[in-house]
Amino acid sequence: MAARFTSYAEFWPHYLREHASPVTRGVHVTGTLIGLALFLGGILFGNWWLVLAGVVSGYLFAWGSHMLVERNRPATFSHPLWSLGSDLRMAWLFLRGRLDRELRRAGVS
Repeated sequence: MAARFTSYAEFWPHYLREHASPVTRGVHVTGTLIGLALFLGGILFGNWWLVLAGVVSGYLFAWGSHMLVERNRPATFSHPLWSLGSDLRMAWLFLRGRLDRELRRAGVS
């Protein structure tokens, strides 16, 4: 059964704990960046196949890492918008070198 959260502030630490493995986080960030590049490129060039490829590739990377590495259920299924926002937030924090601090706050060693 999916955990119930009343705010994004409650969800964010849970999201980070569900991505405890550095491999999962790396695959997620890679998928998020590839997906975002394809999605934005599709919009910029008016190619809707690229938009679709961006969405699909982002989720394939994420779901694959959950199935093969973390062996847990992606938060996308229970909290789709918060999960998407968290994918983007995690990638942004990773790129800025600030993800480790957030992981420590969430209790991820």
